[in-house]
Amino acid sequence: MMDRADVTTDTDGDAMAQQAEKALSVYRLLPSMNEYQGLHLNSDDVQHLMRWQRSGAEADRPTRLRAEWLGERRWPKSEFPSGRAGAPLLSRGLVEGFGEGLQAAGSFIPVDIDGAKDDEYFLYLVEQVVDCLDLRRSSKPKKMGGEVKKAVYRPEALPAHLPAFRLPQFPRAVQWNGWAAERLVELTGDQIEARLTWSQDPSAKVHPDPWGL
Repeated sequence: MMDRADVTTDTDGDAMAQQAEKALSVYRLLPSMNEYQGLHLNSDDVQHLMRWQRSGAEADRPTRLRAEWLGERRWPKSEFPSGRAGAPLLSRGLVEGFGEGLQAAGSFIPVDIDGAKDDEYFLYLVEQVVDCLDLRRSSKPKKMGGEVKKAVYRPEALPAHLPAFRLPQFPRAVQWNGWAAERLVELTGDQIEARLTWSQDPSAKVHPDPWGL
């Protein structure tokens, strides 16, 4: 997990400028194992989302998702409550705290939460699919789902200006650029686990199983 570190484009611009001075990096984000309630998405809606991620067809594009809270009721509700690699869920507060930069890569789909209609959460639907994987140096995508356990990116092709993107080889997973991952961890503290999947810095320690649970 990384250390901790109103909607304004200045914040996004500063983050991107700082990232430009660092080694490029990519992360998988998921909720931490700390005591926070998480959201479980309706399985039919997940299948619908995955179909859109594979096809990209407008007819398959989800418009709403259903979910329910899981965990002890005494626990606070997570601002980043879903561990699904292709379905990052963000609270309204987290979206607003991050700023407008998230919209460069996708859009927000409302989530209807069973028994909690006042809770405002959104699916971050990442629309940008970028072919930036170094296929010679990366592990071969798995036949089922396209999972790439060991990813190596071509730095000149990596969309470092975007907060997140997806790969054509692994379309059901959201990849987070380092500056955006750091910003989300900064905003949520101990609520997010950030697993490094690749870094331009050869001394950086990549997570051994970034897509596992």
